[in-house]
Amino acid sequence: MRARVWDPSLWSSQLRRSFSHLGPLAQRGSDRINYNRSSFEDDDNDYSQFERVTAAQLASSKRSPTKVKMLVRDFIDDSLYNPHYGYFSKQAVIFSSKEPLHFASIRDSRELDGHIFTHYGDYRSDARGPGRQVWHTPTELFKPWYGQAVAQCILSEYMLKSYPYDDLVIYEIGAGNGTLANDVLDYVRDEYPPEVYERVRYNIIEISPQLAEVQRNKLIENHPSVRVVNKSIFDWVARDNSACFFIALEVIDNFAHDEIRYSIETRQPFQALVAIDEQGDFSQLYEPISDGLIANFLSLREETGHVSPVVPPSSPLLRRLRASLPFAPNLSKPEYIPTRLLQLLNILRDRFPRHRLLLSDFATLPDAIPGHNSPVVQTRVQNTMILRDMYEHIMAKPRIASLEGNRASPLLTNSSTVDLGANFFFSHGRRPPGDYVTSASGLPVGGRKSSVFTHREFMETYATVSGTKLRNGENPLLDYYQNVKFLF
Repeated sequence: MRARVWDPSLWSSQLRRSFSHLGPLAQRGSDRINYNRSSFEDDDNDYSQFERVTAAQLASSKRSPTKVKMLVRDFIDDSLYNPHYGYFSKQAVIFSSKEPLHFASIRDSRELDGHIFTHYGDYRSDARGPGRQVWHTPTELFKPWYGQAVAQCILSEYMLKSYPYDDLVIYEIGAGNGTLANDVLDYVRDEYPPEVYERVRYNIIEISPQLAEVQRNKLIENHPSVRVVNKSIFDWVARDNSACFFIALEVIDNFAHDEIRYSIETRQPFQALVAIDEQGDFSQLYEPISDGLIANFLSLREETGHVSPVVPPSSPLLRRLRASLPFAPNLSKPEYIPTRLLQLLNILRDRFPRHRLLLSDFATLPDAIPGHNSPVVQTRVQNTMILRDMYEHIMAKPRIASLEGNRASPLLTNSSTVDLGANFFFSHGRRPPGDYVTSASGLPVGGRKSSVFTHREFMETYATVSGTKLRNGENPLLDYYQNVKFLF
């Protein structure tokens, strides 16, 4: 009954979770994730013969791969971003109303919800199975007020520290339909002297070819300073030594993560792999840590003194007692670690050394799957959002006929629970100004400590909140998105 860890040198003993058999074992509770179902199932696959691949290697594949194995983050990246069958390439649609909502004419929040529901009706109903996944963002819902708040945040810093000596250089990832960029640039053009607008250099780094084209069509004619680069931020190699602002709003919740578990007996961490057999069924395997990015994350976390709550106790006696219990697992519960986020921070440090990061995302989310820092898994079926409380529910059917061969995402609207104020983003601030080069004005760049704001605090500081006030006095710009935080 106890789970067995894969030995990469022997490949003879195995830990396998078959997501194709959702029988009685799948219904016994979330703790069953720690048990080895292979004891009850035949498995003729020799996973040592499966090719080890990455998402980058699969980018040119037109069909979902078989007889391969890969890290969890590569599996998620491939499922979400593959240009031929990935979720964002084939299914995701960003909600956008043709005209901004006129909040002053709306009676209350209930009537506002009705307006939003009416706009959702513009997206056709799904016939069957997972259909288009419609995203709504505060950028689109509160346009142009939300974008104006972002612009005012950046301009207040730029005008104080850099103008007129430096250009206003902005980079944005996850720009969607280009609405935020349009609202920011409109605000700079309309509310500031022409000399300020002329100094703007707005760069969008967009992984999706379709969205990159939408952004070019929407922006470049009205704002010639915009440059759209169709590339993943993780493939970025150019170095920009200029002082710049880097915007990432509701982006990191769509970054892939890795999964690790710890040996109950030795506390040794193991990295998870996803194997795809010849029939397209998935299995999850574990091996000792060998990936450099995972090892880097664990090393950095150890330096901070943070200990994961799923790591077994340090006392050998307690570990032996736990292992001696009937049906005791030999691996801990899963922990999900933000390796792609770490990679982004490394890129910002190395490629944009004088950047100022403006980041916003969910700080907490309900209904996450079991595990520490685990994601929320959900999908839209016939216009109804369905939560998936275990990986098995998604992975049980890797292909759906109605999607014409496109893979159903393992993390449809993947939203990792990220606590901006505690686990990964600290208000400890940046390095001392002396560690930085100075701008042309002689002012140190990056000297001010970064701060974490709640969504409401950020909007009260930078937004024109009167623009989103309803007739009864409610203000959805302040009241909505209470589980979102900003880092600046």
